[in-house]
Amino acid sequence: MPANNRLHGIVNRINQLPDFARSRALSLFFGKAVPFTGTTGIRIEALDEHHSVISIANKRRVQNHIGGVHAVASLLLAESATGFLVGLNVPDDKVPVIKTMRADYTRRARGDMRVEASVTPEQQARMKTEDKGEAAIQVKIHDADNQEPIEIEMIWAWTPKRR
Repeated sequence: MPANNRLHGIVNRINQLPDFARSRALSLFFGKAVPFTGTTGIRIEALDEHHSVISIANKRRVQNHIGGVHAVASLLLAESATGFLVGLNVPDDKVPVIKTMRADYTRRARGDMRVEASVTPEQQARMKTEDKGEAAIQVKIHDADNQEPIEIEMIWAWTPKRR
């Protein structure tokens, strides 16, 4: 499949690696490209222009005062999963920015956290053809009990890059 932009081309090449190396390579690449994500230990399990799966282990460096994954670390997962998808779909002459981030904490999270995000074909078409716009990216976050402790809404916008 041809690359939509430079980022898409890099991810396509990484996705051609053997299964055992793919997640580590994606995580290292994005840890370098977006330095803050590299400090938290997030793991990119799967990523293409349609879908992303990202996780974080419940380790001391990302814990809150009650021993769970900190609320902001959970939001980082959701922001990263949705942002990577938008970044893979907008052309190189556009810049993606988070516009709205809403989180309703519905129950206490237990253990490791895992986020899945996806974009619709309609959203992809708009990102590729509209000069600027916005889209609510579907995202679900689950804990180790496979419960959804946080209901999240992520709205991303894209605008032309300033020259």
